[in-house]
Amino acid sequence: MMDSSHPYSALTPDCALDALDCTGLRADGRLLALNSYENRVYQMGVEDSPPVVVKFYRPERWRDAAILEEHAFTTELAAREIPVVAPLALNGATLHVHAGFRFAVYPKQGGRMPEFDRTDALQWMGRFLGRIHAVGATARFAHRPALDLETFGYASRDFLRQGQWLPADLTAAWDSVVDHALASVAQCYERAGAVRAIRLHGDCHAGNVLWTDAGPHFVDFDDSRMGPAVQDLWMLLSGEREEQQAQMNEILKGYEDFMEFDPRELHLVEALRTLRLIHYAAWLARRWDDPAFPAAFPWFNTQLYWQARILELREQIALMDEPPLVA
Repeated sequence: MMDSSHPYSALTPDCALDALDCTGLRADGRLLALNSYENRVYQMGVEDSPPVVVKFYRPERWRDAAILEEHAFTTELAAREIPVVAPLALNGATLHVHAGFRFAVYPKQGGRMPEFDRTDALQWMGRFLGRIHAVGATARFAHRPALDLETFGYASRDFLRQGQWLPADLTAAWDSVVDHALASVAQCYERAGAVRAIRLHGDCHAGNVLWTDAGPHFVDFDDSRMGPAVQDLWMLLSGEREEQQAQMNEILKGYEDFMEFDPRELHLVEALRTLRLIHYAAWLARRWDDPAFPAAFPWFNTQLYWQARILELREQIALMDEPPLVA
């Protein structure tokens, strides 16, 4: 029996294929589900044409205007020959509706995982992120949210508290450490000062970069929003502090060929990492009514999970007290 507890349960393979047909492209019946939890994404075969990727947006997450703003940004980047995967305009539109589901169609882009342990790869990433940000700084989003202490921090903390997701014996410890962590984030923002917010990719980790012989291709701007430029840089870093410093040096060598970087933003690296950790826990809780989430994340909301989150935030508090990386 089909689980009808979530709207995505109505997105059957036939429904997905019919949706593509309604754009004027003729699906040939081949359908492959791709790794995505926030939305549902499929690779579909097309008669007499290369396959495409179809993204069905999570119901009620974004307003149409916010989705169209994302499409306009990626289309603007692509028009400037920046390697982003932008939606196809079919029948004069990039956003389509079928059976109540909003969706967009993208060209299929091949590629492999990037190798960020190579200095040339980091410089290459830096150059293209500099180009993306140079365009992103020319205008503002009107309908998409900002990445800040309120949206990722306080709102996420309050959602978890109000939903009583924490085990009773860990609630006091988590409440204390999350408040301390957010206070430290606020201090990092104070040290950084009035940094500029620009249009960002917003979720620029290795999984959203496809590497080819021609370099990186940036995909999935679904989390694009206003925020500090360093948000798109810090997720490329890994390892100990010395390694992260060397990696940042290489990224900025490429980045500053196209966009000036404000070194004050380096005060925000660990603050943004902390916000992402809190936001991620709240994201899992917000999506727990989707049957795909308990199946994919069975470790969420266990005793061990919250114990690890408490320890993680304590480590972040210590890191936010240390001097920042330097440009």
